[in-house]
Order: sequence, then C-alpha cells, then structure tokens
Amino acid sequence: MYLEFFGMRELPFTLTPNTDFFLDLDGHHQALDVVQLALESGEGFIMITGEVGTGKTLLCRRLLNTISDDFVTAYIPNPFLTPDGLMLALAEELGLDVEAEKGRHHIMGEINKKLMEIKEAGKQVVFLLDEAQAMPEDSIEVLRLLTNLETESEKLLQVVLFGQPELKDLLSRDSLRQLKQRITFSYVLPTLTEEEVNSYINHRLAKSGFPGG
Repeated sequence: MYLEFFGMRELPFTLTPNTDFFLDLDGHHQALDVVQLALESGEGFIMITGEVGTGKTLLCRRLLNTISDDFVTAYIPNPFLTPDGLMLALAEELGLDVEAEKGRHHIMGEINKKLMEIKEAGKQVVFLLDEAQAMPEDSIEVLRLLTNLETESEKLLQVVLFGQPELKDLLSRDSLRQLKQRITFSYVLPTLTEEEVNSYINHRLAKSGFPGG
C-alpha cells in the first residue's frame, strides 16, 4: 500500500545497506580513494571510521563490488569472534575446509598455504571487517599475527577495518600499540552537510521510482 500510494518500486530507506542506492558523496569518494591507494601500495592495515549512519557498511560493500580482479576478498560483517573463530571465518572465506580440532597453529598454517597459492597466482588477498569496534582484544592480536604472513618482499594479507569512532579508542590501548603502528592509511567519514542530505534523499527517492511532486 505504501509503495503503491507513492508510486515507488521499492522502499527508499531501509536498514539493510543496498549498493544500488550508493551515492558517490565527496566523503565516500575520498574514502574509496584512500583504500584503493593503500591496497595498491601493499600496506597491511587500512582503517575507515565514522559515526553511526555515515555509510560505512554501504562503503564496504561498494568496495567489495568494485575492487579490481587483481584482488581476492574475504569479508566478515560481524567480527565479534574468538581468535579461533576469526581464523576459521577467514579460512571459510578463502574456501578452506580446515580441521578446527587440530588447533590454532594448524589453522594458521592452512591459511598461510592458501595465501601463498593466491599470491603465486598473481593476486592479493584483502580481508574486510565491518563493525570492527566490536572485536575482542585477543582477536585483534590474532589479526595482527595474520598480517605477519608474508613473502620476502610482500604482505600476503591486507586488512581493511571499518568501524565506529570507538575503534580508534580500542586501538589506542597500550596492549594493541603494535597493531596501531601498522595503520598507515586511515580516513574518517564526515557527517553529511545540509546540501548532501538533500542530495541523498532525492537520490534515494529517484532510485526507488518516486515520480516526484
């Protein structure tokens, strides 16, 4: 009834991020530029932060949809996982069927072998984690250990963290300073200006089929 009344094909505003509604605002454009530059530079850690509603998840999914074929992506939308759970999730994203009961060392070894195979095929693995501020501290430490996997000249795994401002506070803990020092590229998504809010609303209405008036 709602859609029919307003002449729309679909709802313009929902809680589920939909890349079909992506609007290349200046902040989002700059964030993607930062990530792409960092990935091309071979940097291990990249961090994108922003307040709730600034489009982090939509940006993450946009990146997944547009990243070059030179990259293989692994994506975890909710990284509130134990250290072993995080490694198993990465292994699954890489298409591995590992025996968890053999322990963390075994899982890490299988991941390393897969990353080497991908690198030898001329591709690079990018691990994207959304809502990264929810990660337990010991899981973040395992993430750091995963980025230690490398050839003599290149990292085997690059990580892009998307999170709320609390992520920066989390990584500021003394116990995580080694990881924080590895973040060489970061970007803070700005809140929308009044002009951008108007563009955002009109864009979503138009994409949903609203005839206007």
